[in-house]
Amino acid sequence: MAKFFKRLAAVVMTAAIAAAIIYLSMIPAAQKQLSGRQMMKNAAVPVTAAQARTTDVPIYLDGVGTAKARNMVTVRPQVDGRILSIDFKEGQEVKQGDVLAKIDPSTYQAQLDQAVAKKALDEAQLDNARKDLERYAQLGGNIIAQKTIDTQRALVDQLTAQIKVDDAAIANAKAFLSYTTIVSPIAGRSGIRLVDEGNLVRASDAGIVVITELRPISVLFTLPQQQLGRINAALAKGPPRADALDAGGKAVLDTGTLQVVDNQVDQSTGTIRLKAEFANANLQLWPGQFVNVRLHVDTLQQVVVIPTPAVQRGPNGTFAYVVQSEDRVALRPLTVAYQTETEAVISQGITSADRVVTTGFSRLRDGASISLPENEPPPPAPGASPADRAAKMRAACADDMKRFCANVERSRSAIRACLEANAAQLSEACKSAAAEAVARGKRGRESSSTE
Repeated sequence: MAKFFKRLAAVVMTAAIAAAIIYLSMIPAAQKQLSGRQMMKNAAVPVTAAQARTTDVPIYLDGVGTAKARNMVTVRPQVDGRILSIDFKEGQEVKQGDVLAKIDPSTYQAQLDQAVAKKALDEAQLDNARKDLERYAQLGGNIIAQKTIDTQRALVDQLTAQIKVDDAAIANAKAFLSYTTIVSPIAGRSGIRLVDEGNLVRASDAGIVVITELRPISVLFTLPQQQLGRINAALAKGPPRADALDAGGKAVLDTGTLQVVDNQVDQSTGTIRLKAEFANANLQLWPGQFVNVRLHVDTLQQVVVIPTPAVQRGPNGTFAYVVQSEDRVALRPLTVAYQTETEAVISQGITSADRVVTTGFSRLRDGASISLPENEPPPPAPGASPADRAAKMRAACADDMKRFCANVERSRSAIRACLEANAAQLSEACKSAAAEAVARGKRGRESSSTE
């Protein structure tokens, strides 16, 4: 028994010594791993940043619709007959009144000649009846019976009425004869012809060709009923601008105006139908084509804008990381007033003097150290922010904007284009401010190229 306990004590002692050796050997590795984590925690996080700016932001409502011809006519024959000629080419632009086809007029010309001859016969009979009535009236009732005179007078009235019937028959025959020349009722583009030359057509046939008006063209689209108040408010100020976009929603195919808001909401879908009209000068819109529509309903004037990726969301709401001095960031809560795929309008929490982080959020925290790319532009000097420069420019050109650009859309690009178009007539103060802005932009480009 004593030997057993001695052996057990030896085994326990050996295990303790082995455990101590293992523990002592692992301490440096653990300290090294802990040190590495601490260094990683304190290392600068690589990020990119963007400068907040103050600008005008247009508000758009996006919908999907279908292009529809403003007028479309199926040209049908109004009389029966054989087609003598087709006087248009498929896909041709035709004007109102252009000849499209001719039907054999022989039968209808004969009917007109018959009606004219019938009128001539009745006129001759009427002339003779009037002369007889005059003779009877001169002889008086002592020689000619009064009944005979009354009968002759009734015959004159009957033939007079017959002349009116003949006139109506002639007008009808002329109308049928004119129907043998088929003309375009509207201006537009002809489609594929539905009948060939030499065929016998009837008034009940499907038609000869379809004429479609392409310039201008309409687009019917829908928007959620929740936007109805905003749409009517924009419509009260004048027809809102509508942009027709391609399938990707990027390129603008044409620009037009909103014409009609439907008088009721579709209860099955909760949407309202709208109709916009486009000039379609380049024929980018085609009847039946699916179109993305962007309706401009308002413009936010001089608001703070940051890139959409800079807006982050957490348990306490939306926030952004703002670049501070000494290459550190601060977590700042903010309020988003309006947001698109690329820009976010900030109503509270960010100013135009701030720079916000746009990428590299995975290791960021409040107060973390960051590293910016070497070509990252430096923050603007105090008192020289884009907002200050824009305010100075607006103040210098305020009178010129009222004079030349009163009816121009209140966006930076539209105002700039208006001022450039009237550059020769601008005031000296406005010219000076514009020249300073151009010189500042040139210096900024030169400094960037030097770096």
